[in-house]
Amino acid sequence: MTQKKLMLLGGLRYLLPVIEEAHKLGAYVITADYLPDNIAHKYSDEYCNVSIIDKDAVLKEAQRLQIDGILSHAVDPGVVTAAYVAEKMGLPFQCSYKTACILQDKHLFRKFLSDNGFNCPNAKGYNNIEEALNDVNYFNWPVIVKPVDSAGSKGVTRVDDKSKLKEAIEFALSESHNGYFIIEDFLEKQGFSAGSESFVVDGKLLYNGFYDQYFDKNAINPYTPSAEVWPSIMEQKYQEEIKSELQRLFTLLEVTTGLFNVECRVCTNGKAYLMEVSPRAGGNRLAELLNYAADVNINAAETRKALGLSIENMHEPNYKGHFAILVLHSDKTGVFQSVEIASKFIKEHVIEEELRIKEGDIVYSFTGANAALGTLFLRFDSREELAFALENQSTWLKINVK
Repeated sequence: MTQKKLMLLGGLRYLLPVIEEAHKLGAYVITADYLPDNIAHKYSDEYCNVSIIDKDAVLKEAQRLQIDGILSHAVDPGVVTAAYVAEKMGLPFQCSYKTACILQDKHLFRKFLSDNGFNCPNAKGYNNIEEALNDVNYFNWPVIVKPVDSAGSKGVTRVDDKSKLKEAIEFALSESHNGYFIIEDFLEKQGFSAGSESFVVDGKLLYNGFYDQYFDKNAINPYTPSAEVWPSIMEQKYQEEIKSELQRLFTLLEVTTGLFNVECRVCTNGKAYLMEVSPRAGGNRLAELLNYAADVNINAAETRKALGLSIENMHEPNYKGHFAILVLHSDKTGVFQSVEIASKFIKEHVIEEELRIKEGDIVYSFTGANAALGTLFLRFDSREELAFALENQSTWLKINVK
């Protein structure tokens, strides 16, 4: 039997569990990006130096290497390319290239939601600053300004004062790949902002790992999640509504099989909203944590899907406690020295500690997910105990930066 080849776009440590799962299946793993020193390339079988946003260049390499599957696992910039290559080569993917383009562009996604009767904020996309400034009265203020094609809350600003709109647009454009940005009404949330790692099999939504997001109100960018918590305490009626609307979305978009990262929220107007739906795993190692927290290995399932293998026993997660991913971050730019965690806390609650930096490295204030220093996987017996720990981190955690 010929060894199957799996191409993974990107080189971040998010790919390591997928590389491990692929190797368990006997597959040959190729990692691809333009940064040869990225950590994932040390664990793959072959490295391909190519920009993951250049879809035709990636296709050329994929054809040369005769791959059997492709993923942009938790790597947002490569999703459209992965869908493109999969469609051109007849490989498994969550959706068509056209659908991936809709889901990965915030403006196109908002338009699709609006056109199909989903709850959707008042929104409009632009590639011209002056045109946007002339539309200030179109929106119900305050507004959120975002690049249409970025993830990890990069380039995102809430604007309350119309005179600050131009500055926010310029910031969004600084984080954009294609020069487009979106302005939309700010939706005041009820309870927590939330999300889900959701798995679809043959068009049917079978798994939803709903989580709640915590934010560091003192961070430079207060819209970057500083922690995710499972299981979500969102009211069950809203979870069911979101699942129903996700299924309707997936049916309309003719989705097939695979993992999706979903951001959603319930707002003070009593409505539930799909904010983002991306055909990839979420960042911050969400799928990895769920493999500790629940009884379905969605990284393994996604790897099997990419290689054209069957997905068995996919079902809603059954949790083994209360879990959190804490994003380690600095409140200032400086030189990293150390992370100190109380020994009793480590013994009772820390499942895994991951640091992406070492002593002496320059670190930056928390402006987006790319400024994370690492993660802690945490487990508690109750949500109350978990919430207390997150809200009182100074009692057990110290990040030393000078």
